[in-house]
Amino acid sequence: MWRKDAGVWTGGDEARWLGWLDLAGAALPAGALSRFAEGVRAGGFTDVLLLGMGGSSLGAEVIGRILAPRVPALHVLDSTDPAQIARTASRLDLPRTLCIVSSKSGTTLEPALLADYFLDRMRQAVGPDRAGAHFVAITDPGSALEAMAGTEGFRQVWSGRPDVGGRFSVLSNFGLVPAAACGVDVPAFLAPAGRMAELCGPAVPAGRNPGARLGLLLGLAAAAGRDKITLVLSPSVRALGAWLEQLLAESTGKAGRGLIPVVDEELGPPSAYGSDRLFVHVRVEDDPDLEQDAALAVLAAAGHPVVTLPVPGREALAAEFFRWELATAVCGAVLGVNPFDQPDVEAAKVAARSLTAAWEAAGGPPDERPVAESDGIALFADAGAAARLRPAAGGSATLERLVSAHVASAGPGDYLALLAYLDRSGDNAEALQRVRRRVRDARRVATSVGFGPRYLHSTGQVFKGGPATGVFVVLTTDDTARDLAVPGRSCTFGTVKMAQALGDHEVLAARGRRVVRLHLGGGAAAGLERLASLVGDAAARPVAEPPVATRPAPPAAGGGSGGRRTPEPG
Repeated sequence: MWRKDAGVWTGGDEARWLGWLDLAGAALPAGALSRFAEGVRAGGFTDVLLLGMGGSSLGAEVIGRILAPRVPALHVLDSTDPAQIARTASRLDLPRTLCIVSSKSGTTLEPALLADYFLDRMRQAVGPDRAGAHFVAITDPGSALEAMAGTEGFRQVWSGRPDVGGRFSVLSNFGLVPAAACGVDVPAFLAPAGRMAELCGPAVPAGRNPGARLGLLLGLAAAAGRDKITLVLSPSVRALGAWLEQLLAESTGKAGRGLIPVVDEELGPPSAYGSDRLFVHVRVEDDPDLEQDAALAVLAAAGHPVVTLPVPGREALAAEFFRWELATAVCGAVLGVNPFDQPDVEAAKVAARSLTAAWEAAGGPPDERPVAESDGIALFADAGAAARLRPAAGGSATLERLVSAHVASAGPGDYLALLAYLDRSGDNAEALQRVRRRVRDARRVATSVGFGPRYLHSTGQVFKGGPATGVFVVLTTDDTARDLAVPGRSCTFGTVKMAQALGDHEVLAARGRRVVRLHLGGGAAAGLERLASLVGDAAARPVAEPPVATRPAPPAAGGGSGGRRTPEPG
């Protein structure tokens, strides 16, 4: 790997994407970052708005939430949901806001549309001549975003590295520039990553190499059937979960293989879990959660494999970035996949672009006929899914029976994913958490929640390219009353979001995945409450599986099998 030999994986183009190995030890543009940070302070900016998607924003968001001071405040917008866009905009004092447009390719749809929207808003707030000075771009050299930045008079353009993929770019300008803008001491932040890179270096045998050991554990666990990697994070680093979710899912979910990361799932009793789980505990030693410790000890005593990764403090965040990047690359080698591409992500993008263009030409979306409808909720499914569900529903075509049959199809080794094209508000997130807890506790299957279109650039790859063990519920709602126009386009953000939802549904169905779409016609709040009650019937169906793993647990990071194991520090 350190020799950058693509034969470690598939012998394809992997060698083109290994620049991340050098980032921790690369010469840091400390002077340029320091001058940039000073310029932000001197400019009186109180808010930093990061417009990005996936690897271009998740790492920076984690750094901001865990390490950044409160002023300037970091706001991350990676959604086409009009309510979420409007709520974020309402929190900003635009004349004192610095907007960072982050896109490696420079053509990613969501940040491109958001940049147009906030450029328009900024022109209204400070005038056309001064708007560009409120914008910074991070993109690869020669991209369309770089050209736009020149045309619009952006304050600065920071270049990405073409040999570093998006989800491996957190220790590059994509993570460092927003961190510097928010007052993070970048050299101090990076120092632990340099030490971790040495511990993970080619001179350290795999048995003592923290990244290699973790990667081997993840890959061998998946090969043994424990592919639901349940991440338990100390509260002070909980935000790391979203970044780990993308790194693991998008890197490994290909060719019918891959890890299913499970984040933000409340810990339950041993009886709530099947034999497909591996629990990985990222434990901050100077700020432990004793309830987490106790719950995980109970799980380990019951035979569930639990691995603890000790982290000295949240200041070691950059070291964890590097450890997990190397571990993910090692895991890809074990699984025999290329961890640096995302072949199935593009399919949903193509479908969404096609639908958006067709709707713009026709003046609106086509009429759809639901398979079933009740109390403001309509169920949509392709012909194959409808034919599968009706017999399972006892021949009934009622919404209640069809939803119950769909959720109940999640059996041992499966997982349920709720894909919500809704406002990522606290209320909606908590309502979805209640639904997933109910399913997990009753059916003993792993659960996942993703907000669209954010998840398309994260778990979307493993959903389509990974194991065919997912049961998917796409959730949509009407945005007509609060929609926002996209400047220079005949479409609205609500139209784009719906096209993304329908496009992903279309691709999941084409890949033979078990998927339905529920349209919450009465709004998200009432619809999610109704969804919880619908899931209740499915949750009541019996699940036949013994309560403890029936196959040997994979080797833990320290050797041996089963129970609780703690890798050596580092």
